[in-house]
Amino acid sequence: MSVARHRWISIVVFAVALCGVSHALAVQPDEILGDPKLETRARALSRELRCMVCQNQSIDDSDAPLARDLRLLVRERLKSGDSDTQVLDFLTARYGQFVLLKPRFGWDTALLWLAPAGVLLAGACGLVVLLRRRRASPDSAEPEQPKLTAAESGRLAELVGDGKSSTARLS
Repeated sequence: MSVARHRWISIVVFAVALCGVSHALAVQPDEILGDPKLETRARALSRELRCMVCQNQSIDDSDAPLARDLRLLVRERLKSGDSDTQVLDFLTARYGQFVLLKPRFGWDTALLWLAPAGVLLAGACGLVVLLRRRRASPDSAEPEQPKLTAAESGRLAELVGDGKSSTARLS
């Protein structure tokens, strides 16, 4: 197969793959607010809130009935004049930190936020200790040859000095 043909096939496959990737939103047309600014704020907030049924999706992406109820609640609070922070605080007070896809940093979530950095730091320290031990250990140097006895040294000198084959002498 020619290089040009292979390149075109790769481009077509990539384009088809990109067409297949779409961000499916579960927001129904009857949920959308008339004011575009409020709708933009509602969508932004919906992306920050976790669906309590799906748990790994935002309420903006979830088709669950509870997610729809939360989307409607967010829009009602925004229409009544609440700020984004007030809406998030209301939902956090009602459902706890779990409703937030990115929980706020606090004493109760410190382990959640600091654990990845701690694991990374522990791994780096372990790597440094391992490298220091490897550099300091005598195993990394060339192993010493065993000492020859006087008889073995003499025999070796005879073999090397004569220039004859060692297999012929050993027979």
